[in-house]
Amino acid sequence: MKHLLASLCLLESLLRALTQCTVPASEFHLKGHYLIGGLFDVHHASGPIYHKRPEAIECSRQPFFLSNYRRLQLMRFTVEEINNSTSLLPNVSLGYEIFDHCSDIQSFPGVFNLVSVNGLIQHWSEPHKNPKVPKVIAVVGPFTSTDTLTVAPLFMVDLIPMVSYGSSTTVFSEKVKYPSFLRTVHPNKNIITVIVKMILNFNWRWVAFLNSADDFGTDGLELFRNVIKDTDICLAYTKALEHDTDYSQVFKQIEAQRVPVIIVFAPEWTAEAVVESAIQLNITNKVWIAGDTWSLNKMLPKKKGIKNIGTVLGISQPAVTIPGFSDFISSSKSRTQCGNAEDMFCNQVCNCSSLSPEDINAGDPSFSFPVYSAVYAIAHALHNVLQCGAGRCKDNITVYPQMVLAELKKSNFTLLNWSIQFDQNGDPTFGFYTIVYWNHSDAEEIGFYNLHTSLDFFINNSKIQWYTDGEVPTALCSSECPVGYAKHQDGVHKCCFTCEMCPNGTYINITEDSSKCISCKETEWSTAGSTSCSLRAVEYIPVTDIGAIVIMIGAWALVGFTLATSVLLAINYNTPVVRSAGGPMCFLILGCLSLCSLSVFFYFDKPTIPFCILRLQPFLLFYTVCLACFVVRSFQIVCIFKIAAKFPKLHSWWMKYHGQWLLITAAFVTQALLILIGYCDGPPRPYNETVWYPDKIILCCSVDFKASSGPVILLVFLSSLCFIFSYMGKDLPKNYNEAKAITFCLLLLMLTWVIFVTAYLLYRGKYLQTFNALAVLSSLYSFLLWYFLPKCYIIIFQPHKNTQQYFQGLIQNYTKTISQ
Repeated sequence: MKHLLASLCLLESLLRALTQCTVPASEFHLKGHYLIGGLFDVHHASGPIYHKRPEAIECSRQPFFLSNYRRLQLMRFTVEEINNSTSLLPNVSLGYEIFDHCSDIQSFPGVFNLVSVNGLIQHWSEPHKNPKVPKVIAVVGPFTSTDTLTVAPLFMVDLIPMVSYGSSTTVFSEKVKYPSFLRTVHPNKNIITVIVKMILNFNWRWVAFLNSADDFGTDGLELFRNVIKDTDICLAYTKALEHDTDYSQVFKQIEAQRVPVIIVFAPEWTAEAVVESAIQLNITNKVWIAGDTWSLNKMLPKKKGIKNIGTVLGISQPAVTIPGFSDFISSSKSRTQCGNAEDMFCNQVCNCSSLSPEDINAGDPSFSFPVYSAVYAIAHALHNVLQCGAGRCKDNITVYPQMVLAELKKSNFTLLNWSIQFDQNGDPTFGFYTIVYWNHSDAEEIGFYNLHTSLDFFINNSKIQWYTDGEVPTALCSSECPVGYAKHQDGVHKCCFTCEMCPNGTYINITEDSSKCISCKETEWSTAGSTSCSLRAVEYIPVTDIGAIVIMIGAWALVGFTLATSVLLAINYNTPVVRSAGGPMCFLILGCLSLCSLSVFFYFDKPTIPFCILRLQPFLLFYTVCLACFVVRSFQIVCIFKIAAKFPKLHSWWMKYHGQWLLITAAFVTQALLILIGYCDGPPRPYNETVWYPDKIILCCSVDFKASSGPVILLVFLSSLCFIFSYMGKDLPKNYNEAKAITFCLLLLMLTWVIFVTAYLLYRGKYLQTFNALAVLSSLYSFLLWYFLPKCYIIIFQPHKNTQQYFQGLIQNYTKTISQ
């Protein structure tokens, strides 16, 4: 940094010898009691300038910008107006020293001139020893943020106030870094807010952002990205524009992305290059959003082919009419003649003698009021420092820049009906933005954005003539999804998505989350593509259902039949038919069948925990006893006719220790333990079936297959064992074949449950409970009808077969047959 400053000081001394400035001193210099510095980029070096030796840039050889020259003239006019005032700074004249600041890195001689004291740079290491007053009390400018960032530290060291009329980068609000910086334009965050509001107003979502490759453009892009984070706007394309940017490639990429809205956030000279390239490359059907640096450009709206590029909207500083300025330009240009200038310095050359007053007055009026108010703010601050009043100012006060700075911060005066004040960051609290539309001849005001009122944003859409012939252009990466569809992001941009219909049981609520199908509650349902859920119909089998009534009547009938059968068998207890049917075991079987039938009554009405327990557990327990009895009975039949002769010891042991009752007891105890273990592991409880039928809730009981596997396996085992024993006795005497009856009952039992399991796998509606109760009842009736009914028939209608002689004859005939 020291080497840089040394080089710049050398440049200053070298440039003092330059005497080529030939325009009158009044353009850039005016003597007065107090001087205000001015930095205006009347010319602008858009690209880098290369030198073979140390030398300052000659600004007059760079491209000329009328808008900036107009602002320079406005500063001159304002100083003259203040000097002619009798109320502001009476008996005090203001002067100015203005430089053409055409480069951010090669225009330091003029800056050093402003911070100098009697032509010398003050020694900064000893600021409090004999402090000297700098040449200027304040500086107006520069215009661009990059220029300001470059020169600001030189003014901040001595707390020389800088009042910029165009530097809007956010960083200047940081008072720790820029303590003596103020501005009369709003920071970039405000214009970015307006741009975003405009985009949202027209429901545009797919935009490109072209920014200059400098501090101003980079700051704007960063702010834009931050502001759109919480919106539906997507930044499809962005490009930092430099002096050598290939615009054909830029527009090719924009066309490839199908971006219809282009924001150009760049200085005037960069924006002109963009628009001119768009015209040359025949870029059509776009919406262009101009920043305040070029929205009031006077040249571009009159360009040939400008209509073809689309619709141009812009945000601008308010075009405030400065009273007397036009007359000043006319009188000033009429008396300005080239001649010898005194006390001139480099880069105070305009080469603009060919300009007419009409040319200047017709120039871009942007930032006119910021220049005007900046000069007036400095003047009011000096007025307060000098303690002016009663038509005079004190002349015994030494004015230091920091004194002016302190009063600038407290600014509070009215200028053209505006209240001029600054906030704690040095930013203005006054002003607004206008929204303009290029009507192919000039910029027409169509709306506004006010920073400090409740009605802050307005656009008159009827004034805009869209390139689409009346309709607002659309700017979407993907069209909005139909009702009931969810967005699924396609790629990195949230605006690019595919649409997928929400399936059954879900709905989409676009006000909460348009990308997620929300599942309905368990008690609700929806069809595919729904935006809300409906309550499910709750279904169960009430006790008043006709099917339930029939089954319960069947259960009561079974109890009656078992009771009647028990009475009949008890009366004929000592007859051969009752003895062969099992004797006392018959009453156990009939009792268990009756107890099993009680579970049928709990398959109906709303399920409760007791209902769920009683519909399953009693059946498993008592039906186990029934099957165990039939296993024993089948074994005994086979034992009498086949095993007794071959295994007499086994037969004698069986008879001695009452093996049949031991087996039945063991089966009962085992099943009871298995049921208890299963209940502890997963007790039956009410369950709402919501999977099979989206629009219904089926009230049923949950079945834990793991917990129920033990009791079911035991039942299957007993059934298989019974079937094996009974099948072994299929060739016993025809009229004495108990085994055949048991086999037939087991086949019916198996068929019943095969049918039920098939129904369970295919159907889960409310009538499944009816099928279950019917299967239970059918299992009970299979033994009652096909085992006990034939016995009752013989007892009642064929008593001759219920005699001892008849049974002995059958046994003797079978014995002879198997012995042969």
